[in-house]
Amino acid sequence: MKFNQLEEFIKNSKKILIMSHINPDGDALGSTSSMYTTIYDNFKKKPDILIIGHLPNNYKFLPNIDKGVFNFNSSMVYDLVITLDVASLDRLSNAKILFDKAIKTINIDHHKTNNKFGDINVVCPEASSTGEVLLEIYNEQNWTISLDSAIGLYSAILTDTGGFRYENTSENVFKSAAQLVKIGINPNEIYKNCYERKSKNFVMFQNYCINKAVFVNNDKTVYSTVYKKDLEKFHAEEDFTEGLVEALRAIETTDISFLAKEIDSKTTKISMRSKKSDVAVICSEFGGGGHTFAAGCTIKTNIEGAVKRILKTIEEKSNG
Repeated sequence: MKFNQLEEFIKNSKKILIMSHINPDGDALGSTSSMYTTIYDNFKKKPDILIIGHLPNNYKFLPNIDKGVFNFNSSMVYDLVITLDVASLDRLSNAKILFDKAIKTINIDHHKTNNKFGDINVVCPEASSTGEVLLEIYNEQNWTISLDSAIGLYSAILTDTGGFRYENTSENVFKSAAQLVKIGINPNEIYKNCYERKSKNFVMFQNYCINKAVFVNNDKTVYSTVYKKDLEKFHAEEDFTEGLVEALRAIETTDISFLAKEIDSKTTKISMRSKKSDVAVICSEFGGGGHTFAAGCTIKTNIEGAVKRILKTIEEKSNG
């Protein structure tokens, strides 16, 4: 794969913006951290970073992520906007205006449902993570990969493979991790930052959600619901639901697990995982998407209505 145009776009741009999807996860933030560092190290340019939504506490250790801002001026026009781990433009929320106004755009992602919305599109569905895609780009271009950049990449790969446990953990994932360890990253330290910095409220909230899980279809499908009142009860932040749907999928009898989260009285966000069914197909029925075994969507109805519609679609579309 050739990425020469990427270097040309970066070299010819003075004002560069890096952004990922709303309420970014470890892959999005690790990739953002690494991309910023790598552009500075190789081109002596300092891009802007826009964080759309909440920055989880456990990712604040990432190099240069503290340079990110949470607010933006909609009148700004960038020479180049780089999106990382953004499966579709609606995942940019109201920051989409900055993408639309940019002179040039680069879309780097690994979701199979990405519709290649950039001027340059590096979309690799076979990759475990956007971090893995970035490492391939850096190697292809012979760009310098500093320790700070490697920390971001390893964090991205680590978290999107679930600590090297998910089905997207390929031979290339371990080759990539080995290269980053050789550069000097500390796997134990990064693991502790990503997975062992949970507050008491975080743990109690997750236990609450798991305890009210509902099993259907002979326990092949399990789901839980999160209402705004639940979030308020535990003083929960946006990242408190992270890992919940994976914990439900880990149940021996489960094929499909999903979490239905109340955004407002007429909007529900669905996060879905599976062991064998294609949940991207299920979520695409509602305008969402993602990967075969990990996908999501937003449904314009209350939680009860959304759950009914999701269960009906699972019955129609799943392998189980």
